[in-house]
Amino acid sequence: MNIFTRIVCIFLLISALIFVAFQIPIKSQTNNVDEVIMNEAERISGDEFKFSTKTTKGVKVKSVKKPTKRMLNAIDKGFNELFAIAKSDKYKYKYRLKHSDYTIFIAKADRTKNAAGDYSADIAIDPAQYAGSKYDKGGYIYVAGMVVAFNPNAFILAEHTKDLKRVSEIVRYEGEHLLLYHNDRKLFNETADHSKGGGHPIMQ
Repeated sequence: MNIFTRIVCIFLLISALIFVAFQIPIKSQTNNVDEVIMNEAERISGDEFKFSTKTTKGVKVKSVKKPTKRMLNAIDKGFNELFAIAKSDKYKYKYRLKHSDYTIFIAKADRTKNAAGDYSADIAIDPAQYAGSKYDKGGYIYVAGMVVAFNPNAFILAEHTKDLKRVSEIVRYEGEHLLLYHNDRKLFNETADHSKGGGHPIMQ
């Protein structure tokens, strides 16, 4: 082995050691973030998310049950619609416009019908600022979806067995909050709290 070959080998070895040294804390940090988000989603829903998969376009999905192909396609469709609006001449947003930027938790539905008797797969959460309002059902409220984290982007919705169009709508609407957080903080602050009025769609 000549001196040049030895130098190359030493360089490659040092490079590999540096790579490993930096990869360990990065991986550890990523795992910690994922664990924090998972814990928050489980706290909100009271469920355990045992299944992990991705949609065709790369949305990360954590769920209590294995999601159907139709459910996964409905998630992609919701993001397709949201991103098309976000990229339009009206908004021209640049950040968090990839399906792979998002994680969705699919929880067990706490109800499947609303007060009118229509199909409405929703989750029950702490009423927070809605306590005492018409939405308060006695220490909890029903919601279609809820943001779990803004970085990385994550939200939660209920498992649907039908009306998959509604899933696409929930994805678009919850996704609006996350897109606005990263692209238009002023509009985000103005529309984040629905208890003060306003609703979806925010971006039209």
